[in-house]
Amino acid sequence: MSSAVAEIPASSPLVQKLSSLDRAQRLRLGLGVAILVVAGIVALVLSRQTEYRVLYANLTEKDGGAVIAQLSQMNVPYKYTEGGGALLVPADRVYDVRLRLASLGLPKGSVTGFELMESNRFGMTQFQERLTFQRGLEGELTRSIQALSSVSSARVHLALPNQNGFFREQQKPSASVLVSLHGGQTLDRTQLAGIIHLVASSVPEMSPSAVTVLDDTGKLLSQLPDGAGGAGAGGVDAEQLQYAQRLEQQYTQRIVDMLAPIVGRQNVKAQVTAEIDFSQTESTSEQHRPNLANDASAVRSQQIVETTNGSGNAGPSGIPGATSNQPPVASTAPVNGTPQALQAAGGASAAAAAAGVKRESVTNYEVDKTVRVVRGGSGAIKRLSAAVVVNHQTIVDDKGKPITKALTDQQIEQMTALVRESIGFNKERGDSVNLMNTPFMVEAAVVDDTPLWKQPQTLEMARSLAWPVGTVLLALLVLFGLIRPGFKAMNAPKVVPVEPGADGAGGAGGQLDALVADDAQRPALTGPDGVETLAPTEHQVRLDDARALARSNPVAVANIVKNWINGEDAA
Repeated sequence: MSSAVAEIPASSPLVQKLSSLDRAQRLRLGLGVAILVVAGIVALVLSRQTEYRVLYANLTEKDGGAVIAQLSQMNVPYKYTEGGGALLVPADRVYDVRLRLASLGLPKGSVTGFELMESNRFGMTQFQERLTFQRGLEGELTRSIQALSSVSSARVHLALPNQNGFFREQQKPSASVLVSLHGGQTLDRTQLAGIIHLVASSVPEMSPSAVTVLDDTGKLLSQLPDGAGGAGAGGVDAEQLQYAQRLEQQYTQRIVDMLAPIVGRQNVKAQVTAEIDFSQTESTSEQHRPNLANDASAVRSQQIVETTNGSGNAGPSGIPGATSNQPPVASTAPVNGTPQALQAAGGASAAAAAAGVKRESVTNYEVDKTVRVVRGGSGAIKRLSAAVVVNHQTIVDDKGKPITKALTDQQIEQMTALVRESIGFNKERGDSVNLMNTPFMVEAAVVDDTPLWKQPQTLEMARSLAWPVGTVLLALLVLFGLIRPGFKAMNAPKVVPVEPGADGAGGAGGQLDALVADDAQRPALTGPDGVETLAPTEHQVRLDDARALARSNPVAVANIVKNWINGEDAA
């Protein structure tokens, strides 16, 4: 039987270890190292490469330039698809960039103006030319309206009737404007009037009253003419509604600011309703004062009529009788009270009467009159109604646990008085304040019953970790399947055959043969307590020696067993 002894060198170069491998082992080891290096490079490239997704597609040149300029200011990397049909940004910043661009009003959309006139086709009819001009005018007006800071988008519709000289009464043009405003912004009266006059001034013979402006909710923003149901017909315009809303918000904020330091801002809710009188009244009063004194009265006009008889003798006149024979009496003025007699100087009255002269005097005085016109102001408060809800107060019990407790009647009365003072409560005009103390309802958290493996966050995480985890698994498979066996084969001890008996005892095979053929007799042994025990049998001794040899030199034992299996005889 042949025997071999393992020789394990203390240290060996890498070249010697590689040379100890056969060709198949070297091929597997090289292939594993190459695959591991390629997997590492791919993982490094994929980890550094940013995934891009579509931000906007089919943008116009103007919108595309504006979006790119804004992306450059925000330091956001971007690139185009082939042909420039879409704009790409990093996948983790798509929604953030869209929201930020939307707050800036980008992209504004495709609006075509008078550049439509540049692409006129040969053979266009007069109707097509007029329609193209109308579309271009609508586009230019849309661009002008979108230039306003509060307008997000707009559409303009023009109704331009065909003018004909055979009609005596021509139809007037009209326009309709639909505006979409940015969130939280409104159009005030001046901006609305500017839009109306912009459209009316851009179309010949268009009246501002023929322009209608609506918002994206369908609410009419422009005022209708008087008598058509607008503000002139007793309606309430947008400015009056805004005034009422601001007034209610101011009163509500006063109540919250007053009660917040007492119960906390989250524990008080208030709402104020204001009834405002926007009607305009005008009253006229005329007042006449009593007659003034003679020196204080103003003469308006005075007329004196004097008649002389031609004969020089004043004969009797009138109806014969005692009345006509009486001398004339002095006339009385109703304004001056007791009048003075009309007398000429030096007794001229008697002389005139004797000579047949008749004199009449009429004096008109100004009447003292006062005319007062009073116009009532618009926007007076008719009535205020305030509703306040206060949460239960939170206190700590004897065990240190927080509990809720209702407010006392005294506390409620004090808070009600504070609310009345903060809004300027007036009982005469019918103001009312209602304060209620009740526990606020705590909304239960919404429980998502979606399984974990179906949640969008889990799917997104799985997609993001697919490449790294797959690369790591591939690297581990290559490492343990190809590289590790090659390194184990390189580090295995080298077995060299030796001649039997070279070590003086016939080698390991001789030792094993000696153990097998040995038939030594071993005496009985004495145990620790002095009791004599039976000696182990011959078979047990041989098994113990074989186990000891296998533990001390397993390679030699393996070679011996291999020779036995192959049927070779020991030398």
